[in-house]
Amino acid sequence: MPSHAQDQKAETTEHHENDPLERERRHLAASRSALRAMRADAEALNIKDVAANWVNAQVLQGEIDARIKALADLSHTPLFFGRLDYLHAPGVDVAEGAEGEDFYIGRRHVHDADGDPMVIDWRAPVSQPFYRASKKDPMDLRLRRRFGYTGGELTAYEDEHLTDPAEAEQTSKLLQTEIERPRVGPMRDIVATIQPEQDEIVRAGIGGTVCVQGAPGTGKTAVGLHRVAYLLYAHRERLARAGTLVIGPNKSFLHYIEQVLPALGELEVKQATVDDLVAHVEVRGADDAAAAMVKGDARMAEVLRRAVRAHVTMPTEGCVVVRGSRRWRVPVYELEEIVTQLLDRGIRYGAGREALPHRIAHAVLVQMERAGEAPDDRVQDAVARNAAVKATVKEIWPPVDPAKLVLRLLSDADFLAEHADGVLTDEEQKTVLWTKPARSVRSAKWSPADAVLIDEARDLVERTHSLGHVVLDEAQDLSPMQYRAVGRRCSTGSATVLGDIAQGTTPWSTDTWEEALAHLGKPGAEVEELTQGFRVPREVIAYASRLLPAIAPDLSEATSIRESPGDFGIRPTTAEALDAAVVGACRDALAREGSIGLIAAEPRIPALRAALADAGLATLEPGEETSADARLTLVPATLAKGLEYDYVVLDEPAALVDAEPDHRTGLRRLYVCLTRAVSGLTIVHAAPLPEELAD
Repeated sequence: MPSHAQDQKAETTEHHENDPLERERRHLAASRSALRAMRADAEALNIKDVAANWVNAQVLQGEIDARIKALADLSHTPLFFGRLDYLHAPGVDVAEGAEGEDFYIGRRHVHDADGDPMVIDWRAPVSQPFYRASKKDPMDLRLRRRFGYTGGELTAYEDEHLTDPAEAEQTSKLLQTEIERPRVGPMRDIVATIQPEQDEIVRAGIGGTVCVQGAPGTGKTAVGLHRVAYLLYAHRERLARAGTLVIGPNKSFLHYIEQVLPALGELEVKQATVDDLVAHVEVRGADDAAAAMVKGDARMAEVLRRAVRAHVTMPTEGCVVVRGSRRWRVPVYELEEIVTQLLDRGIRYGAGREALPHRIAHAVLVQMERAGEAPDDRVQDAVARNAAVKATVKEIWPPVDPAKLVLRLLSDADFLAEHADGVLTDEEQKTVLWTKPARSVRSAKWSPADAVLIDEARDLVERTHSLGHVVLDEAQDLSPMQYRAVGRRCSTGSATVLGDIAQGTTPWSTDTWEEALAHLGKPGAEVEELTQGFRVPREVIAYASRLLPAIAPDLSEATSIRESPGDFGIRPTTAEALDAAVVGACRDALAREGSIGLIAAEPRIPALRAALADAGLATLEPGEETSADARLTLVPATLAKGLEYDYVVLDEPAALVDAEPDHRTGLRRLYVCLTRAVSGLTIVHAAPLPEELAD
């Protein structure tokens, strides 16, 4: 595969018409000029005489402002990163509209003054061969060209002649360089480096849910984000109406990934944690592992369903409606039939309560018609609002406050026993009951698991709004009840589920994706496995994989395509010298280019922060953006998931394992922390390493 880098040439040669690199630079300059013109056109739009009213004008102006923002020219972000030269071959099935043409592939569409494309959006069908074409299947490409950039300046190109049998299959040097480029700042998009197996997931249809089991460094998070961008491109109107959401494990993670979608031109995708979704009460408490396990169990959904439905009581007397001089009576047996029919339908509690007065009113109207009257819909509405009907509804089907319901379940042993009979054991019921019952919803010290229970109860009363597409990252850590909470947000839409069973670090983490998808409400969804790593060095992933037999024996071991094995070292020391040794390892890492993460067990964080401060080394918090002047982040092990650093210093693995509630969870946490490095890893320890890491 020929590679062409910028050489020291005479000025006359560099600007010669036949210099391919110079021609590509001119196209880049012209494309940037065209993009500026597109933005200027959007800024010049005058809607004064277009909008029918003020509201329409505000909506239209908002759309124009979003368009202007999307057309921003990011000077250090390559406008295009590839070029496709299609063959002219009459009679051969070629990409529609692409026969014999050349296309530049980039992050967004750019056209000239005549409307002709200068850069094609990477999501367009004509761009697909950039990611999928190979020597075995050229997809009608004569040439695929990749571009190399330095600080936004086009400095190199590399050609792959897909139909030339004399050219051997080789690894792209530019692709390898881009994959291994040091990471300073937030997470970057991978639009220029998407691999064929990743592209298949990215471009999967919107109709079905996709689950991606991805080993560390396989790019599963980036794949999920690019999938959102692709779906918004392919189904813009549908998802604009229904909405999209990215769910991450914590705020630090969301801050880390938040720049990926804007770089791809998508500005309106919302991000949240599961805790954000269920924030109906203030969370001020915490459960021990045993209580959280029971509260997170899917059986709690049945306990809540019973408790909600138990508020419906059969009538003990009829309902008498007075209208004018007439009295209309709905007898007890008829009220019982109405209530039974509504319960048998299995509709939500709130919907049943809204339907009951109209059913009673209909029974009254039937009597009116039999008596020779001709009531209309207005009469039925008036009867439904009648004081006697309202009183009957309140008696039979009273309103339910979800938070108060959960408060009673967790405070009242008899109430819980009544509705958990045959569902939870006596011991499990004791586990979830509060030792000191709260007096009110406001004063209760709700835990995260309690908030999920309230969300379930809310859905039993009123249907949760469903979005068009949800991306759920680090999904392996969710409890069954949390899966249900997410599933409610995409009950009529689709989902992209991302995770790694081996990285499950909660006692309730899922053992199989089939089980998780069933709780999500998406049984039978396709499960794809990514095992080829692009970021984690070979030596590091091989070392971390020693833990797999103990934490996820059914998973395939990950591999890495990185050509450089990466820097890997283990530094034993004494307990007295541990802090100093960690500081020394951080200094060594800072001597290199890129971001550095010091990962340690939660109890070790204060001592390490003090030692680093004494050494004059400033640290960032997880999620804070790194820069050339601030590259060292102190990361509690519990927040490391999903984050990546060029160099990782891992403090005392044994302490990290011991900080978890059980040994398997501790080893899984260790696996996560070992695989956060994309260029090098240094392990500093005083205590013996876990035996699972032994040679």
